[in-house]
Amino acid sequence: MLANELIQRFEQFAPLKLKWDRDPTGLQIGDRNQEIHKVLVTLDVRPEVVDEAIKLGADMIFAHHPVMFRPAANLDYQDPQKAMYAAIAAHHIVVYAAHTNLDSADGGMNDWLATALKLQNVTGLVPGYHADAVKLTAIVPTDQVEAVQDYLTKTAGAKLDRYAFNSGEQFTVDILQDAVAAAVAGINQIVPANQWDYQLQPLVSGGHQYTMGRIGTLAEPMTVRAFAEQCKTTFHIQGLRLVSQQPDALIQRVAVLGGDGGKFYKTALKQGAQVFVTGDVYYHTAHEMLAAGLSVVDPGHHIESICKPQLTALFKQWHVENDWSLEVVASQLTTDPFTFI
Repeated sequence: MLANELIQRFEQFAPLKLKWDRDPTGLQIGDRNQEIHKVLVTLDVRPEVVDEAIKLGADMIFAHHPVMFRPAANLDYQDPQKAMYAAIAAHHIVVYAAHTNLDSADGGMNDWLATALKLQNVTGLVPGYHADAVKLTAIVPTDQVEAVQDYLTKTAGAKLDRYAFNSGEQFTVDILQDAVAAAVAGINQIVPANQWDYQLQPLVSGGHQYTMGRIGTLAEPMTVRAFAEQCKTTFHIQGLRLVSQQPDALIQRVAVLGGDGGKFYKTALKQGAQVFVTGDVYYHTAHEMLAAGLSVVDPGHHIESICKPQLTALFKQWHVENDWSLEVVASQLTTDPFTFI
C-alpha cells in the first residue's frame, strides 16, 4: 500500500484543519506516494528511534511530535539532528507527524488521557476549530434509500432528520459542511450520479466544536496529593511536579491537556477545574496558578506516549477494515529526556 492511504485515512480521523496555526503537522519527510510495508509508531522522532526503525525495516515513522519544528538552515551532518535527517532520507523512510490535530480530534490524544484518568462526564476544554453544519436534502431511488441512509449516518456522520416519498424517496439529514464533498462522492459509489439529486441549506445553529484538552469529574472525591500519587501510577512515572497550596484538600473536577498546556490554566479555572493536569509548567506561571487557587499536577510532556498503543491499535483496526497489507509496530523506546533521581 502507499503511505498516502494511511495518511488520508488518518486525516479523516484527525483532519489537518484541526491543527493550530503555525504548527508543523503533517508529512515531514519523504514521499506520500511511496509504497510502505511496516510503520513504526512513536511519540518523538529521535536518532535512537530512527535506528530502531532501520533495524525493524520500517519504511514509515508515524509520530505525534514533529521531527522538524523549525526549518533546517543547512544539512551539516556534524549536527546530530541533521545527521538524523540524512539517515531518514538514506533509508527512504516516510515521516508523518500528527500533532495538534491529534490533540484536538474527537477520540484522540486528550480523550485518551481523560480515559486514563478515569474522568466522567467529559467535555472539551479549549475551543478550537468549529465545523459548520448544513441540511442536505436528497432524492434517491426507493430501492437504494436504505443503503444511502446507512452510509450517511454510519460513515459520513450525518443525523437523519426526516423522509418522504416524492418520485423516488426524499429525506433530509444534518451533516457537517466539511463532510459534504466526501458524502456526495460516497453516494455516487452507491447510486449513479444521474439517478439522484440533492440540495443544501445552511443551518444557523448546530455544527461541531472541536476542542483541545478535556475536563470531567472523578468518580469519588480525593485529596490533591492522593490524586497526584494516582497520576504517577496511571502514567507509569517515578516522579512529577505538584503545584498546590492545599495538597490535602478534597477535589473532584479535573482538567487535562497533554503537552505544554500551562497557558490555558485560566480556561480550566473558568470551567470549574480544581486540579489541572498538564506538562512543562513554567515557573512564573506556576506562581500565577497558586495565586489563583488552582492545584496543578505536572507529570511531564512524555505522558503523551499514550499515543503509541492507542495509534497502534487504531491502525491495526483500519488494517482489517481496509484489507491493508501493513505491519504496525509501537516503538519500544522511552524518549523522555528527564530522569527523576
